[in-house]
Amino acid sequence: MRSENIQAASQSRSELVSIGLPVRNGAGTLADVVKSVLAQDYEHLELVISDNASTDVTEELCRELAATDSRIVYHRQPQNIGLLGNFSQTVHLARGTFFRWLGDDDWIAPNYISRCMDSFVSDSRLVLVTTQLTYVRPDGSDFTLEYAGKAFYSDDPIERLEELITLIIRGNVPVDPLYGMARRACLAAIPRRNMIREDEVFATRLTLAGPWAHLPEVLARRDLRDYGVATTARYLGVPMWQARVPTAVQCWEMLRFLRDEKMTNSQRRQAKVAVGRLFVGRHYATLKRRSKRLVELLLPLTK
Repeated sequence: MRSENIQAASQSRSELVSIGLPVRNGAGTLADVVKSVLAQDYEHLELVISDNASTDVTEELCRELAATDSRIVYHRQPQNIGLLGNFSQTVHLARGTFFRWLGDDDWIAPNYISRCMDSFVSDSRLVLVTTQLTYVRPDGSDFTLEYAGKAFYSDDPIERLEELITLIIRGNVPVDPLYGMARRACLAAIPRRNMIREDEVFATRLTLAGPWAHLPEVLARRDLRDYGVATTARYLGVPMWQARVPTAVQCWEMLRFLRDEKMTNSQRRQAKVAVGRLFVGRHYATLKRRSKRLVELLLPLTK
């Protein structure tokens, strides 16, 4: 038993892990982000920086950092390929068996990689390991969201899908699959399409790919940007009509890719019902929110 434990520990430290850092004009925060990656207690890693044609001093800073540590791999895009294109680029530039995206103003704890790798070694079924995050609002205040569910760990893809859709409908999803550690081959195999709420569509496909594990520990931080749907559409460079019907666009895309997923006819029917539940649930939440605002506006007039 002791020799098996030693072998497992050795395996957990031998796999190359890639951290993908897409950046555009992030010189003001980049150094601290890079520092948190290089401070990992897991040595077999690479930091892949994809610079999306920055116009500030990001290039100079990245080249200076890469010159000081051979684990940093720097690539500069000759022209702006868009936010999603740059995120996807980091996956294809990476060489690691495991991969994690990192924003240009985010942070990971020194034991982040090693804790995630322990989970992968203990269960070969896993395609993703998420952790609890600290979210920092634009005003500097922060919060965390706890998750104690077990559905993502299930072998049943429909159970995992239904759990994700339930969390999306509730809002404030406590599990962030885009900022967890995943098997890189799994991420690379999922086609991505620039659209409103693409992150949730991508997460949906990831639930169907295999079981997830969740570590209820704060091992990373994400800075939040307070964008509305219309601002997000402009930021992504997608047609503005998508901002007017975001739920319809999202659900249509989900139904489209479900046709090609490898599942039984029964599972496909259940998956479509789950997507329908998302469509209805999102619209109900919107109606409820607008009704509350209307009451708040009319209430002073009745006094």
